[in-house]
Amino acid sequence: MIANAEALLKPLTIKGVTLRNRVMSTSHAPGYGKDGKPQERYQLYHMEKAKGGIGLTMFGGSSSVAIDSPAAPWAQISVADDSVIPYFQQFTERVHAHGAKLMIQLTHMGRRTKWDTENWFPTLSASVRREPASRTIPRAMDRNDIRRVVASFAAAARRCKEGGLDGCEISAAHGHLVDQFWSPSVNQRSDEYGGSLENRMRFGIEVLEAMREAAGDDYVIGMRMSGDEMIADGLSHEDCVAIAAEYSRRGLVDFLNILGGQARDHIAHAISLPNMSFPVAPFLFLPSAIKREVDVPIFHAQRVTDLATAARAVAEGHVDMVAMTRAHIADPHLVKKLTEGREDDIRQCVGAGYCIDRIYVGGDALCIQNAATGREATMPHVIPRAEVARKVVVVGAGPGGLEAARVCAERGHKVVLFEKEPFAGGQINIAARAGWREALSGIPRWLFAQVTKKGVDIRLGTEATPEAVLAEAPDVVIMATGGLPATGHAKGHEHVVTTWDVLTGRVEPTGSVLVYDEIGGHNAASTAEVLARRGCLVEIATHDRMVAEEVGTTNQPIHLRELYKLGVVMSPNMELIEIFPEGNRLIAALRNTMTDAEEERVIDRVVVDYGTLPVEALFEALRARSVNDGETDLDALVAGRPQRWSGQPGFALYRVGDAWAGRNIHAAIYDSLRLCKDL
Repeated sequence: MIANAEALLKPLTIKGVTLRNRVMSTSHAPGYGKDGKPQERYQLYHMEKAKGGIGLTMFGGSSSVAIDSPAAPWAQISVADDSVIPYFQQFTERVHAHGAKLMIQLTHMGRRTKWDTENWFPTLSASVRREPASRTIPRAMDRNDIRRVVASFAAAARRCKEGGLDGCEISAAHGHLVDQFWSPSVNQRSDEYGGSLENRMRFGIEVLEAMREAAGDDYVIGMRMSGDEMIADGLSHEDCVAIAAEYSRRGLVDFLNILGGQARDHIAHAISLPNMSFPVAPFLFLPSAIKREVDVPIFHAQRVTDLATAARAVAEGHVDMVAMTRAHIADPHLVKKLTEGREDDIRQCVGAGYCIDRIYVGGDALCIQNAATGREATMPHVIPRAEVARKVVVVGAGPGGLEAARVCAERGHKVVLFEKEPFAGGQINIAARAGWREALSGIPRWLFAQVTKKGVDIRLGTEATPEAVLAEAPDVVIMATGGLPATGHAKGHEHVVTTWDVLTGRVEPTGSVLVYDEIGGHNAASTAEVLARRGCLVEIATHDRMVAEEVGTTNQPIHLRELYKLGVVMSPNMELIEIFPEGNRLIAALRNTMTDAEEERVIDRVVVDYGTLPVEALFEALRARSVNDGETDLDALVAGRPQRWSGQPGFALYRVGDAWAGRNIHAAIYDSLRLCKDL
């Protein structure tokens, strides 16, 4: 067992509520809400963590207490009326049945939301200061607004108690209404709610006093807050310590949930939700400092990705509860695996940020490497055994092929895995060479360890020919051969090299380089960073409105920050139309997509990313010999039924991931899970 595990597994009691261990998941916004309620999908997602041994799971990040704090933009929870209470009761019953405790986060978003959703009310704040992230300009709250919102918090706390929840916290972090009153970056008031820190604390004090009166002194109420806003005109660390100490001294909070930073704009948001470019637990010093000044338990979450770090944080006295929110998205059973001595089976979060990035473009939270998370009603976290064992051949050991081999082996099938390269990992091996994205290598590393442990016959450095596949007499063949980079459609594209060429070291450009991005993902931005660090003069041009347009909130700002720091020229709204040599250099012609104006660049290299094209030769060679002509029954796949060709003489042929069409890591893993769980 890991060092200090006993500290992590020790119970903690807060005002009569006993948490079975010190591991928790913080309130967050997975986008699973329906009609403003935490319905089945939301509940099953948290119930899985309870099954997996977690002590406390918190839900409803940014659950709204009032109708002028809309829940709509991110499929959030509304606690603004009593209709939510039965859902809380059902939710609590599900989580308690597996030994965990359940709490919610309550908030009024203030200016950090949209006015043009739900009821179309103006946004509110302490003062009239526009927020860059939400792009709204609020109106300053008057005394009536303050009384009404305070009463809304109180009513919401009462609903939580009646719903059987074990407690609640208010959000005074990430730039919500309470900390909008605290922060001098927002609060410019001249009345008793503005000016001094004492005055700026007043609104939050009134909120918590009203919640206490409504829910009773025996009910657990906490607060999530920043330990340092990390902006020049915001709350300093000293300010935050003073706030925490005062609220604790007054008996208003039973715990404090401390994080670093805030989220008023894109880069601030990326810092407060640290991705793989950050070290593990980068802001642990903030809760540690506050813990020395208060007498209530301290919670903390921010990139605590592994149990060893979590255990050290508790054992050394930095925190009382350590949150592993994204770690539980990657593996909701991590505590159970720890207590069973199966630490090697924990699928560790790599910090890709895919889960959060999806939310901020209107999607639902999905894990880049665990396709069952958020799909608990249809996708198993524990793979059931098949009634009939079969022979399965998987071709390709990228993430899709490794997941197919893992799931089939868990089903009890005999699996042979071919990989022509001498190592597993596929395209992840290329992406992981791009500077701060190296942690992606953890995805195939875990999968490879699992298929090895499950007894898969792994044949690295072995190309799968039709003869080799047929010699195995398979019942099922799964093509996970991936894709190869496309060079695009510009005239003279034979003169370009791809991002793969650069990252694998096959080509080492020098001098001036034009990177052209048709996809808007990580690849081109990462490659531009790599080239600039090698001393190249780099311009990145894209057809999109901005560089890395498809990359989300936790990652895109980091790409842009690094590109600016490295002096990379960024040219949006440009299409690469022609490349031709002139002397020992190249001429690249670009056309502005808005004006059709054409420009030329004289450079030494053109590096492109047009995505991938499927590797299909083996699939096509086997297709005619298969019983299904290589067809996947899509209706069966979606409905969770076995493919209709199962059990017929001969072999059924399927393809997953980029061998089907170029997409991403999650798509490849999801393809394999939903196909193979029913084979």
